[in-house]
Amino acid sequence: MTPENTQFNTGVIKPVECIKEGWALIKNEYWLFFGISIVGILISGLVPLVLAGPMMVGIFLCLFQKLRGERVEFGSLFKGFDYFVPGLIATVLKSIPVIILLIPYWIFLIGVMATVPKGGHPGPDEAQRFVMSIFGVEMIFFVFVMVVSILVELVFIFAFPLIADRKISGLDAVKLSFKASKANLPGILGLLLLNALIGIIGVLCCIVGVYFYLPVAFASQAIAYRRVFPEIPQSLVSPPPPPSSWA
Repeated sequence: MTPENTQFNTGVIKPVECIKEGWALIKNEYWLFFGISIVGILISGLVPLVLAGPMMVGIFLCLFQKLRGERVEFGSLFKGFDYFVPGLIATVLKSIPVIILLIPYWIFLIGVMATVPKGGHPGPDEAQRFVMSIFGVEMIFFVFVMVVSILVELVFIFAFPLIADRKISGLDAVKLSFKASKANLPGILGLLLLNALIGIIGVLCCIVGVYFYLPVAFASQAIAYRRVFPEIPQSLVSPPPPPSSWA
């Protein structure tokens, strides 16, 4: 199964409905999915490039089990390691734009630090210019990060769900995610922005609120994915490679 022969729907994503259906999907097992989401994110952060992919795939494996009406166990999260290589490839590709964005920022900081006088204390005017230049670049960098992050999420929003659901390679998942995202751009952008807005509200609620919303955000993406990629018989889906053949 490749991006060339996989069909998907268009114009089917309605952000508010996806969030409502995502909540309805997990509400009777909310704390299970809360634990799955939090542990998945925490493990991802230990070695981001290496562990993020399997954990993201594992989260969506659990959500798809729930969508099929199957019993979900916490241990299902770690079945994402059955798709270690595809998840790793998708994660590396997703990280490239961020790394490219960071390079000029690091170069700027190194250049600024090189202009700091060696020894003595800078005058008030010189210190003010230094602080303002740093602040200005930080603000510009923050805006660029926000824009790039949204663009990256638009491209990769279906990559990990595709690996979990269709068992395709990491590169094929990214290609197909990009095609499906481009064809459903208004709905996906609306969903990402609405989830981000609710997340910001969660941060304002003593910060921890965003973590409680996390499983709903994942569930809304699973709903959006299933609207775009209807379920197909499992007999048509290739099984994941055994752990011994990851390489």
